[in-house]
Amino acid sequence: MTSKQPDNTALRTALWRALHVLADNKPYVIEDVVGYELIKPEKDWPERPDMKYTKRLRASIVARARFVEDIAKEQIAKGVKQYVLLGAGLDSFAQRNIGISSQVDIYEIDQPGTLAWKKEKLIEHGYKIPNNLHFVPVDFETSSWWPELLSCGFDVHKKAVVSCTGVTLYLTKEAIIDTLRKMTALATGSTIAIAFYLPLEQLDKEDKPMQEIAIKGATASGTPFVSFFSVDKIKILAEEIGLKEIQIISTKEMAERYFKNRADNLVPASGEFFLVAKI
Repeated sequence: MTSKQPDNTALRTALWRALHVLADNKPYVIEDVVGYELIKPEKDWPERPDMKYTKRLRASIVARARFVEDIAKEQIAKGVKQYVLLGAGLDSFAQRNIGISSQVDIYEIDQPGTLAWKKEKLIEHGYKIPNNLHFVPVDFETSSWWPELLSCGFDVHKKAVVSCTGVTLYLTKEAIIDTLRKMTALATGSTIAIAFYLPLEQLDKEDKPMQEIAIKGATASGTPFVSFFSVDKIKILAEEIGLKEIQIISTKEMAERYFKNRADNLVPASGEFFLVAKI
């Protein structure tokens, strides 16, 4: 029997997205308080150390959420009918974009406990689970996400857009290569957007102490960070696997795109970058 218990990382990132709306200045990079509604955190949750002292990490989380949604919306507008979220967590694209999400089959892939909890809470809070929203539970330690996705009705002959955030950090290099190779089975013209993480020594000086704390915390909680990559290594990997139209989106590009001329000095941390490519 599946334990209906969400992953701690999924909870934290959902609260960071909500705190952006509650604590930061307008314009919001993304407006997402759905996860907060489902979680119903303790009264003084914004004062928790993982909320209070992590402004740059919060900015990174809202930047990546907005970035993958922009790509998804762009591809759906071009007629793509399948959107896969690998490591969906408490993502709420389907709930916040009903007009758009109704045009596409959405496949949310994550740990069974996280998805079971999320589905139960969505129903509890009055959100309908439409037929085109598919929860794909996968125990990443024992199962492959690809056959589970296919068993939920995903059509490899139709173009898709695939986002993958907050996942590669916890996978071995071999598992990451396997994931990318599986994606090459997607229909020609499909788009993928995957977040990777820079090695500690390549971070901006102000981000290193927070990342060191995060690394220690992840190890202590039994979910250690496993894989870090330089931009050059990811480019080489993507080329070797045969991906096309390869782009690397850096933190600086994110800042330029979403955080320009802000009054509150909100800037994303430097640890994350995106590989965007075509199949």
